[in-house]
Amino acid sequence: MAPSKPRVRFAPSPTGYLHIGGARTALFNYLYARRYGGTFILRIEDTDQERSTPESVKAILDGLNWLGLDWDEGPGKEGAYGPYFQTQRLDTYRAHADQLISQGKAFRCYCTREEIAARREVADKEKRAYRYEGTCYELKAPPEGKKLEDAVIRFRMPTGDGKVSYDDKVLGVITKPYSDLDDWVMMRADGIPLYNYGCVIDDHLMEISLVARGQEHINSTFPQLMLYQALGWTPPEFAHLPLILGPDREKLSKRKHPEADVMLHARTGILPEGLLNFVIRLGWSHGNDEVISREQMVEWFDFDGVGSTSGVWDPVKLKWFNQEWLKRLPAALIAERLLPFLEARGFQARGDSRLEPMVIALRERSQTLEEMANTASIYFRAGVTLDEKAAAKHLSGDSLGLLRQARERLVALPAWTVELLDGVVKTVSETASVGMGKVAQPLRVAITGNTTSPGIGETLLFAGRDEALRRIDAALARGG
Repeated sequence: MAPSKPRVRFAPSPTGYLHIGGARTALFNYLYARRYGGTFILRIEDTDQERSTPESVKAILDGLNWLGLDWDEGPGKEGAYGPYFQTQRLDTYRAHADQLISQGKAFRCYCTREEIAARREVADKEKRAYRYEGTCYELKAPPEGKKLEDAVIRFRMPTGDGKVSYDDKVLGVITKPYSDLDDWVMMRADGIPLYNYGCVIDDHLMEISLVARGQEHINSTFPQLMLYQALGWTPPEFAHLPLILGPDREKLSKRKHPEADVMLHARTGILPEGLLNFVIRLGWSHGNDEVISREQMVEWFDFDGVGSTSGVWDPVKLKWFNQEWLKRLPAALIAERLLPFLEARGFQARGDSRLEPMVIALRERSQTLEEMANTASIYFRAGVTLDEKAAAKHLSGDSLGLLRQARERLVALPAWTVELLDGVVKTVSETASVGMGKVAQPLRVAITGNTTSPGIGETLLFAGRDEALRRIDAALARGG
């Protein structure tokens, strides 16, 4: 049964860049909302005041925009449920915390971090799990030497043998006894909410119907469910997604894995289509389908296709997906995306008529825009650097004679087209009674510096008449 217009959210902490795991979470929520005609909400959990800088927020927005994961509500798209930054919602958190304290479901705790750490150390030595002892349960006023502003606010767990459980849309029913849960801190003394508290308040007030996030948050779900219960609210559905592991089989992390940065891939020439296709296949499948368009993702996605085992980052597979999208997307679109990579190398190619044919010729042998730009650069720069081994083989002896014959015919051409250029190679080979490769390879080495390139007609076309002839002349002069 299809859900009725779900409200789903992606709620990142802006701490430097958009993480690959976060991008996949955003994608799954986005697809679920789009498939069922719901709303995709972006909420910024910016309560880490040291790391949540304007630059970090911009990095999140830039990453989502590059991937094309447009949100319906959030920064820049204010709706009825805003504001969408947690630091702009502090009064709301305080009001609900005061309500819970007045009902005896939360309390102010004046124990210092040092005191808690010392008690935890004792518990560790006694080989038992540490649980808050209830030191501040009955305090009606700050103890001597303390003031109200010194207190954190803790949730007060119910006593007894109860248990809390939920039916995860990926993992099934998960249960935890009350005895495994502690009197957790909801708010710091400075009024900043901790994750388990702030997200519950926000999810309820924003009417979130589904929370999909990584499996590292499974244990957070239980205290959150207890908070929903204490406030008398109905919790949303939950879906916990498998982890993404690095090539070393450890959780993909900012500290150890550079590839965790979404925009690193943009800078190295991965297409957003290629990255999204790769990322979705790290945790979801649809039969044996591999290359999946955005439209198909929206049509097919549901959580019954999400697996429970971790996916492993495979750079070879990522480049395979990327090349598939280089070949499938319109050449004009790839040409537009290639321009910044050429400009970074000092070439102004906008409006150049060679660019789209060049994309068509090079995408069969390029896995990234970076690789394509490297190859294309051969045709935009002045002159060429010869590979000595290739030159020794193809720019000497009889090969030079064939190159001269080709040059004489090339300079006489009425137009510089692939058909006429290929015709020159064919004519010279027939006249000299040699295979076409004997003519094409000296030309190829003279133009590109090595023995690999697109078809010889395209290679000459991309270099342009004047530059091609200059390079041929240089090769002939080198050979004597």
